[in-house]
Amino acid sequence: MQLQVSETTQAHAVWVVKQVAWVACGIVLYFGVRGQTVGSPEVARDHARDILALEGWLGIRLEDELQVPVNNSAALEALVNWIYIWGHWPVIISTMIWLVVRHRAEFVRLRDAMMISGGVGMLVFAFYPVMPPRLAGIDVVDTVTKSSEAYRVLQPPAFVNQYAAMPSLHSGWDLLVGMAIVAAASSVWLRMVGFAMPVLMACAVVLTANHYLLDVIAGVSLVLVSHVAALAIDRRRRSRAGAT
Repeated sequence: MQLQVSETTQAHAVWVVKQVAWVACGIVLYFGVRGQTVGSPEVARDHARDILALEGWLGIRLEDELQVPVNNSAALEALVNWIYIWGHWPVIISTMIWLVVRHRAEFVRLRDAMMISGGVGMLVFAFYPVMPPRLAGIDVVDTVTKSSEAYRVLQPPAFVNQYAAMPSLHSGWDLLVGMAIVAAASSVWLRMVGFAMPVLMACAVVLTANHYLLDVIAGVSLVLVSHVAALAIDRRRRSRAGAT
């Protein structure tokens, strides 16, 4: 019995190491490719104008109006900056570590959905670069650059595509992580974190002038489709495992 437990523990440890390696490679590839897909500033600006025109037609051209309270409150500005900076990669990485150790099924679904949406996102970044609001010459303030240096440490400029506003994977991936937390959590407070986190990030990306409202809608739509695809892959994987 003790030998069987030891072998099971060892097998799980090997699986965890493999998953960590795959995710690490995925992150490096994502940032490497993203950093090399910077489009023309003129093209990115034209696409930004198209986004703004479409928002105007839809009646959701509200980025500058929504940012007014942030510009008038140092505390609110610090809060949205904090959410934008520390509520993304630090939360994603810590959640994935928790899931890979404690909740294997949820980790696999999250991993697959992030890889699918990340791959599609990189194609969009390469072929449809969009200048974010903070660079597009509209009446908004780049609050992160204005008030914080932490983000440049977490994501060095060499690995960042400045024209990757559409879709917002900040919003989308936080939604995937929130869904995984809700699915795996055994306590009410942790489920509340899972529900609140995507909403807070969706607000922060707009209020810091890093994304348009349409970017958020596109990012959320992309990850929901990717999540459905990840569920289908999971069902197929389980079916094959059952057959063998």
